[in-house]
Amino acid sequence: MTASTEQNGPNAAEAFRSLEDEIRSAVGVRLFTVLAWLPERRVLRRVHSSHPGQYPVGGEKTVEVSSGWLEQCIDRQLPYLGADRAAVREVFTDHRTIDALGCGAVINTPVVGSGHTLGLLNVLHAERSYDQAAVQRVSALTYQAVPALRACVTHYDRTSN
Repeated sequence: MTASTEQNGPNAAEAFRSLEDEIRSAVGVRLFTVLAWLPERRVLRRVHSSHPGQYPVGGEKTVEVSSGWLEQCIDRQLPYLGADRAAVREVFTDHRTIDALGCGAVINTPVVGSGHTLGLLNVLHAERSYDQAAVQRVSALTYQAVPALRACVTHYDRTSN
């Protein structure tokens, strides 16, 4: 089951579902979420989830991950590869939930539009499922999320003021 909030609009929901399907075909995925970056609050807000029971749309992550990860993915706009459970445990406080879903590898790729980080794609699968080639394949698909993620960020910017 996949969910995207209706407030993000049917176009955003469809774009994220389509991208999830493409990533599943390209590298495989058990858990897929899309997070919008809200820089004024330094918060990541979930706008799409393949597992809304465990990772509901609308949930927010403050800096609950390691600061190095945030700097790498958000500030420097570089992907992160956590190839095994140890790497996932090092970075994410929700590693037990991730493990319970059978995930032990993660690719986090920034979605960038006009030079600004709009958010992240989070792609998770079984331990050791991903390598640098998988990171490159996922990174090459992030452009597809730009319009929908930009709309989500704009929506949250408008509603927070």
